[in-house]
Amino acid sequence: MIDVTDRHCRFFHRLLSPQARLYTEMIATGALLHGDVPRHLQFDASEHPVALQLGGSDPTDLARAAKLGQDWGYDEINLNCGCPSDRVQRGAFGACLMAQPNAVASCVKAMQDAVTVPVTVKHRLGLDWDEDYGPLRDFVGTLHQAGVQVFIVHARNAVLKGLSPKDNRSIPPLRYSVAQRLITDFPDALFVLNGGLANTHETLDQLQTFKGVMLGRAAWHSPAILRELQHALWPEQATIDDDAIIARMTTYAADQVRQGVPLRFVARTMLGWANGMPGARQWRQMLSDAQRLNTNDPELISEAWRLLQDRRRQAVDQTTAT
Repeated sequence: MIDVTDRHCRFFHRLLSPQARLYTEMIATGALLHGDVPRHLQFDASEHPVALQLGGSDPTDLARAAKLGQDWGYDEINLNCGCPSDRVQRGAFGACLMAQPNAVASCVKAMQDAVTVPVTVKHRLGLDWDEDYGPLRDFVGTLHQAGVQVFIVHARNAVLKGLSPKDNRSIPPLRYSVAQRLITDFPDALFVLNGGLANTHETLDQLQTFKGVMLGRAAWHSPAILRELQHALWPEQATIDDDAIIARMTTYAADQVRQGVPLRFVARTMLGWANGMPGARQWRQMLSDAQRLNTNDPELISEAWRLLQDRRRQAVDQTTAT
């Protein structure tokens, strides 16, 4: 979710789901140790609980980056062992770390020694087209012995040669049953399922088996799923209505623009919110119109919402007339 789940996206998603645990995009240790730390780690207090996801393979660097994350207030530090991109492979981290469980255990121990917040791991089922369960069991077992209690399992293999990151999200088959075997073999650990979850029904169904679920692209393309899950899992908790969300996002965008953030960085997080509604195409067009965005006028969000509401009312009126 690099360049996707930034702080603007997380602010919007928190409005939709007060209870969800939010994760940052994967941030390489080098970006924190040699780059602009505030740009990468700044977040709004409303995002809690929020986890910092790190990419790296050097125990010392990961420990320093984890400590930075804790100092900035993150509630969890997550080590990514699942990203299959060429850039990540050249840095010798991400999914390729699954071939080195002992090295990952050293990384985890260094991170645990540096922080008091939980250190968790996100990983795949295996590498390339090898579907042998043994290496996965040994990887999880080694990390569990090192003190990892929470594993986020993307229930596909990562194919490191021949598939793009996009293809790796769809071509390797989903194998939820393999992820379920981990629950049996490691009953003291907590397993969160990731991968292929695209609607509320199947997500709730998997929560009957797993302790949690992680949504990635589904939450980006159709953010409404977060609100649906919020209502299903915590029906007693009130949430703010759509008009209030627009008002909050408009105010937030205005504040960010005053700080020098281009409006497009905030507006893009909301592009998928109207998916499935009458007027969704016009909503997306307005919030991605370069000329309008270049004015940096946050009222664009409210204007797009008013037009979307008009289209929805027209659709209702047409249905009633029919």
